[in-house]
Amino acid sequence: MLKSINRAVREFNLIVDGDRIAVGVSGGKDSRVLLDMLLRGVDIPGTYSVVAVHVDGTEVGLPNLVPTLEPWFRELGVEYDIAPLTVPDDESLPMDCFRCTFNRRKALFFAAERLGCNKVALGHHADDAAVTTLMNIGYTGQLNTLEPRRDFFAGRVTVIRPLIYTTEKEIARYAHAQGWVFPPELACPRAADTRRAKFERFLATFKDKERAQIRANLWQLCQRIERIPTDFSSSADLAD
Repeated sequence: MLKSINRAVREFNLIVDGDRIAVGVSGGKDSRVLLDMLLRGVDIPGTYSVVAVHVDGTEVGLPNLVPTLEPWFRELGVEYDIAPLTVPDDESLPMDCFRCTFNRRKALFFAAERLGCNKVALGHHADDAAVTTLMNIGYTGQLNTLEPRRDFFAGRVTVIRPLIYTTEKEIARYAHAQGWVFPPELACPRAADTRRAKFERFLATFKDKERAQIRANLWQLCQRIERIPTDFSSSADLAD
């Protein structure tokens, strides 16, 4: 796993000496694996520091993961912050996934700035990138994917995705090996019926080898369109 993460870090210059990184930890396997991997250390010349940030959505009716995550943060010995999720009270706007995600990201960015972090690491992986591409094709008619790195607020905060070359299967295997348990009652109650979930189920209907080829082809197409600077000849490594 560190091999694929180090590859992403090198190709997209995700982490450099002196970075202070806020890792968004939702409580799911992807973000927990990301935090664990970054604490183990990626291969860069120099050092960086990590702070775990969990956006607590209990005030808007989401499951309370703080009692699960706080002991784990302490066990890891990582600096952490619990940032409350606040959603503007506007009855004209439905509490849908877009609104929730927007306000979560806003809370995470504010926490990162308050904690003196110049980068925010998110746990999106190779399968997320493929699903995002399929969603954009289906709903917007555009060929876009998740960016491994993107600057916000004139470069004050940079979002990075170190797991962009790591598959969900690898992440699930690692989480299982660590003995982490994710009870269904702690998941978002809307997660199973979102547009993203439908495309995830569609992608899951393919066998591993087919899914790997789909991932690689979609990634390669988006690289050409978006001109992401990387080595196209190694894109098939997404299948690993």
